[in-house]
Amino acid sequence: MLKRILAAAAVATLLSAPAGAQQIDGAGATFPYPLYAKWAEAFNGQAGIKVNYQSIGSGGGIKQIKSKTVDFGATDMPLPADELKESGLVQFPMVIGGVVPVVNIRGIEPGRLKLTGPVLADIFFGKITKWNDKPLVDLNPGLALPNQAIAVVHRSDGSGTTFIFAEYLSKVSPEWKEKVGASTSIKWPTGLGGKGNEGVAVTTQRTNGAIGYVEYAYAKQNKMAHALMRNRDGEFVAPDSESFQSAAASAEWEKAPGFNLLLTDQPGKKSWPITGATFILMYQKTDKVNASRQVLQFLDWSYKNGGAIADSLDYVPMPPKVVQMVQQTWRTITGPDGKPVWVGAAGM
Repeated sequence: MLKRILAAAAVATLLSAPAGAQQIDGAGATFPYPLYAKWAEAFNGQAGIKVNYQSIGSGGGIKQIKSKTVDFGATDMPLPADELKESGLVQFPMVIGGVVPVVNIRGIEPGRLKLTGPVLADIFFGKITKWNDKPLVDLNPGLALPNQAIAVVHRSDGSGTTFIFAEYLSKVSPEWKEKVGASTSIKWPTGLGGKGNEGVAVTTQRTNGAIGYVEYAYAKQNKMAHALMRNRDGEFVAPDSESFQSAAASAEWEKAPGFNLLLTDQPGKKSWPITGATFILMYQKTDKVNASRQVLQFLDWSYKNGGAIADSLDYVPMPPKVVQMVQQTWRTITGPDGKPVWVGAAGM
């Protein structure tokens, strides 16, 4: 009896789904992966369309969309307007989140260790080498920091999480900006490499005295000890949806061609300094009309119905006015006949 009920349910789901391909493929940023996975599961349950998203890093996502091996790419490093035009791509923000320093120091509880941007840069430079070095002791009076070597953990793959982290360090450390800079892949002065947010999280957890950086959802899900950061207003703040929202509050998306906007080191007493948006990349002219339409159906569903899931993972949904701007961009995506692929939810 149970098998017949499940079979009937599967047939009903299939019949209710749009005609054509029932799977859309995307790849890229690991930063939003925990959220995209939850959205995809919920969307598939309602629309019968599977979203196959490969969490391979922003560099890989940019490469795959440019080679047309996926229906959409995802990146935390927004592409500049001239590169979008040259590649025939459109770009728009999907959600906002935060990158957080995570540590594995015996006896140090989450949210106890305080860091500043310059000190964080010096740790990742390899200049501050022990947890009881003077700059850390001075920032953390009363905290029993051990005489233990610091093990730096960073991404080994092309990563938008790295871009956000390094872009922040470039803003607060002139030396970092000059010698290392910010990109999805950089030449690290020191440290161990881990693939993906997952790899950095696991390596940090397995290495005593380690410090790494991950998207906040990974820190939260893995119950990792995060540090407090001193923001631009001089306040030590914790990472959460409120501090990410504060950082994004003054964002002027309408003034950013291709939505190319960075949210690191923003003003505001509650602002988390290592905040960033994650972006979707699609072709402006496409031969795969049905697949592109279903991608936009998934993204539209996520904007409209995914807020609670985003909140539960401490991501910040895009403001309604930005969603409206994004949907205007969708109307520039056309098929071979020159007609818009997106005609609104009613036309899906």
